[in-house]
Amino acid sequence: MTAARVPRLIFGLSLVVPLAAFAQSASEDYALVGAGLRARPAYDGAASERGELVPVLRYYGRPWFARTTQGILEGGARTELARGLNLGAQLAYEGGRLQRESAFLRGHNLADINPSASVGAHLEWDRNIGPMPVTLLARARRNMDTDLGAQADLRITAGVYGSGRLAAGVFAQATWANAKSTRSFYGVTPQQSISSGLPAFEPGGGLLFTGVGLLGLFNLSREWVLLGSAEARHLRGDAARSPLAEDPSSYYASAGLAYRF
Repeated sequence: MTAARVPRLIFGLSLVVPLAAFAQSASEDYALVGAGLRARPAYDGAASERGELVPVLRYYGRPWFARTTQGILEGGARTELARGLNLGAQLAYEGGRLQRESAFLRGHNLADINPSASVGAHLEWDRNIGPMPVTLLARARRNMDTDLGAQADLRITAGVYGSGRLAAGVFAQATWANAKSTRSFYGVTPQQSISSGLPAFEPGGGLLFTGVGLLGLFNLSREWVLLGSAEARHLRGDAARSPLAEDPSSYYASAGLAYRF
């Protein structure tokens, strides 16, 4: 981590009243709808950062669900296989890589990868280990733009504090990508090499990134909830070695307000 990025990370963490529902199982009967602000890199591995407005969403019906509480905006249907164990199918929003968000991309004349959607499936296990609520999520997703490949996530979340109005938790995630997915975001074809001045690079599939973070919520009232998150993410494998990876470490922070039904 460069010295210049340490203050930005500390500032991002200080914004967080540590996103929601990490400490509540999906079976609990309430919904959250709201909005928040997020600071993020232009793309994982970019040196430039930007802010954006993001939705806050949590809804679990029978069988439908929609949420932003497991790292991405997704919705679909689920069925309970056993107590605390759910199998589901989801449609999810997938971010892109845009020139206007990165001076590096503009300077090397690299084409946009537009935001898209993916389809996939997940298996999720919710259980208390003693007093600590734990959620383990395994998720596979294939981009609807077949040129962008497929990814798989393994994510664990644990509630570590709950007292009065405040609850806090931690999470860790590993994401794998197939060769097509890694090449689309971190590869440089011979033709792109000529126009960009970057060396040609053809990455393979494998572990894409790992991340750890903090989550939290504060109940302002019975209906209104303040929530937030902070995450440190690190590119792995061929993605980290790509000439497009200015800095393999990226940082995210968000804070939002939601209404509970």
